Amino acid sequence: MTNMTVHFIGAGPGASDLLTLRGRDLIQSSPVCLYAGSLIPQGILAHAPPGARIVDTSELTLDQIIEEIVDAYKRNLDVARLHSGDLSIWSALAEQTRRLTALGIPYDITPGVPSFAASAAALGQELTLPEVAQTLILTRTATRSTKMPLGEDLITLGRTGATMAIHLSIQNLDQIVSQLSPLYGPDCPVAVVYRASWPDEKILRSTLAEIKEVIAQSGIERNALIFVGRSLGQTAFGESYLYSKARDRTE
Repeated sequence: MTNMTVHFIGAGPGASDLLTLRGRDLIQSSPVCLYAGSLIPQGILAHAPPGARIVDTSELTLDQIIEEIVDAYKRNLDVARLHSGDLSIWSALAEQTRRLTALGIPYDITPGVPSFAASAAALGQELTLPEVAQTLILTRTATRSTKMPLGEDLITLGRTGATMAIHLSIQNLDQIVSQLSPLYGPDCPVAVVYRASWPDEKILRSTLAEIKEVIAQSGIERNALIFVGRSLGQTAFGESYLYSKARDRTE
């Protein structure tokens, strides 16, 4: 009988001190650590206990990853399974937990700081502004990755006019510009954050009309998040009701 647990841990956007305290403690107590390649900094892996088995899963198949976990299960060893950002989006969590459930292997999930939050912090701004933008869409485009579901294309989502945080899509910039320009306008602000919270972080601001040239000159080809929306850099907005003098604070 084993009482081991697989701890799925969101390791945050890059900076090693953006790991949660719970995540740190679970890594420290796990004799096996599986991590998602170069997206997990060495500072986070350093929390693993002496003698821990530390495996880079970036070149492994799902079957091979599960084999590592099954081996740890047989030896009653806890596993720290590290993914960048937060596990709720584009982490391949669901396919792993489905396998573990079928095998009867227990797991838990520790959230992490998502890349869009770290990128907004790098920009130094709130993404939702009173009377300007109250909705944020997290999405991506399809390149060599899994196809997007029907109805989740940029044109359909863009009709809302909401601020978009477009992940994993810097190589699809032509598509983003051509599909969103008619909806948001060529003068709509765009911000690109490269490797948010890493030492080599870069921030580029432009418009839909000019962002392709800006990115071409930057040399950025991956690890960047694209924001599109009128809330970016906007200074003309109202003040929230939360702190308004008109609010009845006896409620």
